[in-house]
Amino acid sequence: GAQAVGMGQEALKPAIYVTSLAAVEILRARDGGQQIIDSVDVTCGLSLGEYTALAFAGAFSFEDGLKLVKLRGQAMQEAADAAKGAMVSIIGLDSDKVQQLCDAANEEVEEAEKVQIANFLCNGNYAVSGGVKGIEAVEAKAKSFKARMTVRLAVAGAFHTRFMNPALSQLESALSATDIKTPRIPVISNVDAQPHADPETIKKILARQTTVKTLLSRGLVKSYELGPGKVIAGIVKRMDKTSLIENISA
Repeated sequence: GAQAVGMGQEALKPAIYVTSLAAVEILRARDGGQQIIDSVDVTCGLSLGEYTALAFAGAFSFEDGLKLVKLRGQAMQEAADAAKGAMVSIIGLDSDKVQQLCDAANEEVEEAEKVQIANFLCNGNYAVSGGVKGIEAVEAKAKSFKARMTVRLAVAGAFHTRFMNPALSQLESALSATDIKTPRIPVISNVDAQPHADPETIKKILARQTTVKTLLSRGLVKSYELGPGKVIAGIVKRMDKTSLIENISA
């Protein structure tokens, strides 16, 4: 799933979930589409897209997934509003250099403003999250670390970091009350980049959420990105230009 941008973006997440699953139906209606769907042997999604992947794999119903996505969005928005944070994409450095950049920025700011790597998007493109002052320090130092460029992400908070911890308990209680079944195919988690099928494990990892690399290393042949935007296709192509990936949007 693509990431929505802009303030109040969490309200858009249910629409992205619905649109992504509508794209599945577009694929199903295509000549030979049902055979493609039946032949899929593993699925995954980036951030919100993991919920779409789990619904596609039959781990929970469309309706339950929609409820979870709505609650997740509200909880993350509340956490973002309570602790002002930001995200920036660092382009042109390997993970060690990005970590060194974060360490250097963190030496200059207070604990509450510190930053961390939030998303390993692909080689040479890492998203860093944290307090606004910490992110500003990262941007100021990026050139001296030989980063090609930095791009401030238009999100409402420091997602995928400790800043989101207040959202965890809300999500955990909602997940514990949700009927999650064993998916018909494994779903690779954003948390540990491993395929999971056990419902209890899925509940734990969804509350916490390096995935594409796992797929490529296991012999990914052909893949489909279902939903708005081409975020995953871009990441896959940067990691392996020969990999076949097709985007289908509703």
